[in-house]
Amino acid sequence: MSKQSEFAVLLGLNPLFSGLGSDSINKIAALCHTRYLATGEFLFQKGDSGDALFGIRRGQIRIETGSAAGGRVTMNVLGAGDLFGEIAVLDGQNRTADATAGEPSELFVVRRNDFLAFLESEPRVAVKLIALLCQRIRWASGRFEEAVLLPLKVRLARRLCGLASDFGSEIHISQEQLGIYVGAARESVNRQLQQWRQQGILEIHRGRILLLNASRLRAAAREN
Repeated sequence: MSKQSEFAVLLGLNPLFSGLGSDSINKIAALCHTRYLATGEFLFQKGDSGDALFGIRRGQIRIETGSAAGGRVTMNVLGAGDLFGEIAVLDGQNRTADATAGEPSELFVVRRNDFLAFLESEPRVAVKLIALLCQRIRWASGRFEEAVLLPLKVRLARRLCGLASDFGSEIHISQEQLGIYVGAARESVNRQLQQWRQQGILEIHRGRILLLNASRLRAAAREN
């Protein structure tokens, strides 16, 4: 299967493009080229111009932001099959966060000029994009609500369940990165992980966490 065909499959499985029909999806896929990133390499940084839509063929991309004081917040962790960059590819404004490869990654890339030309000929895509952006607003609101109202145990369980859903039971993430992801100190994250380790829910290794009992972790994620 060619890379364009792989990208067409990815687009067809994504809520943004599903239902457009194979002809439209194949036209979008034909616009793409690929880019490779090494672990830790920036795809873009906050303030860079937004000029492309990205799809992950393989690997992992972390969307992060930070402050002048050095604090970091992980807004999302994306894996194979995920699309991102929809806002920037539409308005062309500067990136609002950093995107960094969490492991060796290969990306599909569609440039903004090419995508907008297609959008003019396929207004249904614009309607889908509006729906997607509304979903993103709701997701961000939910994350804010979690940070304000839910205890660390629940936030951490939800984030680990989400990562496991995307990447499997072996999650390659450091405790420091996980702390940034849930908005807590590494020491607090470590204490909770150690409790779950003693309960047989997971194993802790350097730079990775292995889930042993996903059902118990999901139960913790439902607590409030």
